[in-house]
Amino acid sequence: MRELKETRRSVVRERAVLVEVITDSDDSLAGRRDRLEELSRLADTAGAEVVATMSQHRQGIHPGTYIGSGKVEELKGLADSSRAHVIIFDNDLTPAQVRNLEKATATKTIDRSELILDIFATRARTLEAKLQVELAQLQYILPRLKRMWTHLSRMEGGGIATRGPGETQLESDRRIARQRIADLRQKLRTIDARKEREVFARREQLTVGLVGYTNAGKSSLLNALTGSDAYVADKLFATLDTRTRAWPLPHGLTALLSDTVGFIRNLPHHLVASFKATLEEAVHANLLLHVVDVSTEHVRADMEAVEAVLAEIGCKEKPQLIVFNKVDLADDPVRLDILSRARPGSVAVSAKTGQGLDELRAAVTERLVGPVRETVLRTAAADGRLLSWIERHATVLERSIEDGQIVQRVRLPERLIAEVPRLAAQAHVETTGP
Repeated sequence: MRELKETRRSVVRERAVLVEVITDSDDSLAGRRDRLEELSRLADTAGAEVVATMSQHRQGIHPGTYIGSGKVEELKGLADSSRAHVIIFDNDLTPAQVRNLEKATATKTIDRSELILDIFATRARTLEAKLQVELAQLQYILPRLKRMWTHLSRMEGGGIATRGPGETQLESDRRIARQRIADLRQKLRTIDARKEREVFARREQLTVGLVGYTNAGKSSLLNALTGSDAYVADKLFATLDTRTRAWPLPHGLTALLSDTVGFIRNLPHHLVASFKATLEEAVHANLLLHVVDVSTEHVRADMEAVEAVLAEIGCKEKPQLIVFNKVDLADDPVRLDILSRARPGSVAVSAKTGQGLDELRAAVTERLVGPVRETVLRTAAADGRLLSWIERHATVLERSIEDGQIVQRVRLPERLIAEVPRLAAQAHVETTGP
């Protein structure tokens, strides 16, 4: 019996034609990302050179070729004249549409989902990420095996959408592919269970998750806040693995700050499902920091895309704090002010220069443990444990001794004030200020 081989060819700089189809059923163009610009970045990330683009506005899609027959002829001419190796649609295509387009244009044709899956295949580094990507690719490829056999068999040197399990399909049949999917699901279930146990074990700790559009600067922010050295690059999906670091906060508190995989418009559902364990940190975090790149012209569209993915993984109602990042690159302060006013409580920062990071720490602390209150604490002089705790967590404004007790006027977050009676039954708390 033949087995799936996990092989990978070197990246080939293929010449690509990009195609965008906008239908009447699409969302309003207001605030919409430039789809071809984003698709061009995705293609470049996958190792392709964009040589031509095509855009069409249609009332509805053509069931056989997605675009009309006239546009198919135009696309063939464009591919021929630009000597393209691949045609990339920004839209999701059915196997039949891909087959018909390839036959009509004599050029390999892939869609947005296949392109993103290919990028994830090149970015996967850990065993977990590789398993997640392979599962997503196989689930996508399974109904397209016949088409994959056709166009992969005539290609030389690999290329986009042939890395990872895509290449394996030359030697596989549906039965073995399904068996491999079942094996991968079982392995990932084991990883999911372990991740859930790890997250559950941290339930008493303060946890914060970083989410945001890909390349919004989440990893840079993680490094700036925690002093870590997570990999940073000006690339889409530079990293896929969750990283958790200790983040010192005011009042002697420490939160666990977790970076997650970046989101993107229309992130393939297979990927969202496969990366369940990776996104577990976001699902169970006490607070999500929604990192937004304010240097782009499509802030609203990026935020809406992230909100859509959060809803899909069950985090729609999770407490969020909007973090407008890259303010050092924002060239329109009025626009930034409008964005901040539209999102009360948001914080503007620059992970690169450090601007606003203190304000972010203060805002996160208030979200996690409540606003700071002025309080009088009366404790026994012999209660060294509580006195030490006060020194770590409180800002002491005044201290005196009365009737053998130490009386301290301090500033403490609400949640920590509530901890005092639990720490010492003899302690007395008097809230004296707002």
